[in-house]
Parts: sequence; C-alpha cells; structure tokens
Amino acid sequence: MSFHTGFVAVVGRPNVGKSTLTNRLVGAKISITSKKAQTTRHRIHGILTSDECQFIFVDTPGFQNRHKNALNRLMNRSVTQALNDVDVVLFVVEAGRWGAGEAEIARLLPAGRPILLVINKVDRLEEKAQLLPFIQKVANEYAFAEVLPVSAEKSLGLAELLKTVQGYLPEAPPVFDADDITDRSERFLAAEILREKLFRNLGEELPYGIAVEIEKFEQEGNLRRIHAAIVVDKQAHKGIVIGKSGEVLKRMSSDARKDMENLFGGKVWLETWVKVKSGWADDERALKSLGYE
Repeated sequence: MSFHTGFVAVVGRPNVGKSTLTNRLVGAKISITSKKAQTTRHRIHGILTSDECQFIFVDTPGFQNRHKNALNRLMNRSVTQALNDVDVVLFVVEAGRWGAGEAEIARLLPAGRPILLVINKVDRLEEKAQLLPFIQKVANEYAFAEVLPVSAEKSLGLAELLKTVQGYLPEAPPVFDADDITDRSERFLAAEILREKLFRNLGEELPYGIAVEIEKFEQEGNLRRIHAAIVVDKQAHKGIVIGKSGEVLKRMSSDARKDMENLFGGKVWLETWVKVKSGWADDERALKSLGYE
C-alpha cells in the first residue's frame, strides 16, 4: 500500500482557532492558545502519523494588520513563507465572519495548491440555518477546493477533515518518526507554555510587550531544571507580572510547571524571574536572541 506525506499550512486571522485545531488534529498540546491576538508567534510543526499517511501541520501566527513593528513583520513573513512551502493550505475562518481581514488573507493564498476553507466554531452559531448561506457567500469569494465546517473545540468534523486532506497529499515516505508529535524542542515548548500563562492571566495590552527566554534547560534523569526569564518592555510592567508579594508570578509559574510535566512526562523544577528589555519587539537583534526568525 502506498504511503502519503505532506505539509499542511494552517492560516487565518488571529483568534479563529488555528492552534486549537492543530492541537486537536495532532492529539497533543503543541501550540499554545488564548483568547488574545498574537498568541502564536512562531511557525510550529504538529505531526500526525497513521498507517497510510503522515500529516505535518504548520501552525502559523495569525496574519497581523495592526502593530506594524519588527515582531509583527517577522510573523507575517512566517505566514507567507509557510504558504509557499506546503502541499495543502487550510484557511481557517470563524463561522459567520468574513470581512476585510479574511479577504486580505485570501489575496495572499498561493496559486497551484489546494486551498481548503475550514469554517471553525460552527457550534457557536445561534442559528444552524445560518451556516449554508455563509458557505455560499464565502464560496463566491474564492475558488476553494473544499469547504469544511468544524468545531475544533468540540472535535466535530475533524475526522472528515483529515480524510479530505489525505486525498490531497503526495505519495512520499514519512519525514518524521511515527511517534513524533512536533519538530520543536522541549526548551522551545517550555517557553511557549509559560508565555501562554502570561497571556491568559495578564491584562489586555500587556502580553504584547512580553516574551519568554529560557536561559538554562537541564535534564537529570526524569527531572528537568528550567530557568526562565520573562522579558517585559517597560519597568512599570515588571510589578504587574510579579504581583503583590510575588503571588501573580508564583501562580502562573505553578500552572506552567504542571503543563510542562504533563507534556514532558516527568517532574519539572521551574525558576522564573522578570527582566526589562525596552523596545525588544521592534529590535531585530533582540528578537533573534529570543528565538524569533
């Protein structure tokens, strides 16, 4: 029996559920999630291997049309590069929502590759009868190869999505081992998990000026010792992250440690602190030191 392998880009506006979809398809949390835009800042590969096929999902940052700093330029470049390097594109939109942002991304979609429109969050539609007119509307906006309604959060329609994607993947041997779920290192995943807790627990604007830098990652048997610096843009932000008597930082670090232990399958000793690096999000040298490419 022939084997199929291919790269599948997952693109769309911020907050449409790209990372949740990738995690559900892979069956593990390899991309962080929150309700805030700019949660995903890196291109992350999620890997799912069956007896017949290896899917390599490329979770991308949401395409940014705000905050035109160096960080956002890098994220947008990551999206456009992913579109040019894959076999299939999943363009994820929120059920009932198609506006200028979606139209802008549609103009970037590459010719010559199958573009599958994934309508996410269909479970949140107040009236299910709204779905068919919406499908007809978006079908007139672009010549999509397929239109697939799903709910990533509820795992609805995902089996059909995988079956459909498989039909578009080329015949090729697997790229990764059968038990791999991502190509990212534990060091990278640790930073992302901690950043997720920051995004989920801090104010609306503060997370955009926050990054995480793993300064030391050591493994002793089944124990991982992780030293993580939380980088903020302004001195005033430092106190917000730490909180009164250190309670905010302590709570977020504890939540991050538990998630790391679940993902890595072993004990984690996590030390965190906060440092100020003014203007890091618009400094390409600083971005490179923080792992942004």
